[in-house]
Amino acid sequence: MLSLIAAMAAQALTCTPIAVDGDTLRCGRERIRLLAIDAPEMPGHCRKGRRCVRGNPFASKASLSEALRPPFRIRRVGLDRYGRTLATVAGARGDLSCWQLQARQARYRRDWDDGGMVERLCR
Repeated sequence: MLSLIAAMAAQALTCTPIAVDGDTLRCGRERIRLLAIDAPEMPGHCRKGRRCVRGNPFASKASLSEALRPPFRIRRVGLDRYGRTLATVAGARGDLSCWQLQARQARYRRDWDDGGMVERLCR
């Protein structure tokens, strides 16, 4: 039973993801929000009253796009309030949340990290 759960936990993506911004991917109709990171918002996306991460949103998106090398593995952990899949995604260059943090194109959010999953992955 445990091996079945482990096999289901990290699954191959069935499409090539596309970066929407520095912390969100689109895979077919599925929108995937990378777990535990917050990247600069694209112009017009930082709603009034929100504290958005400073930085260059175009550089952040380009960095994430650069990391998109197959094969991809996804570990879904839930949905956010916008209906996006919350997940860790890894490709040939490693975990994408870690990639963005190492490139300084996103900020780590412990309060968005599911049980410290990303913190452990990025060590």
